[in-house]
Amino acid sequence: MENIHIELKQPTVDNLQAFSELLHKNINVMLEEALEQYFENEQKKLIEKGIEEDATMTNLDYDEFWDGVELD
Repeated sequence: MENIHIELKQPTVDNLQAFSELLHKNINVMLEEALEQYFENEQKKLIEKGIEEDATMTNLDYDEFWDGVELD
């Protein structure tokens, strides 16, 4: 696994330490949980954006889309 260098602002470090003590959780566990939630939220945004982009592929409403189509 590749090493990643992460820099956190001091207020973030202070919050991590405080919540770690309050919740009796390991800081690494808290970071993993936070990143999992972040990734889920971003994936939802991407999916919603994709749906919106698909919807803009046509500006025809239902009747306009099917106008002139005859199904036998």
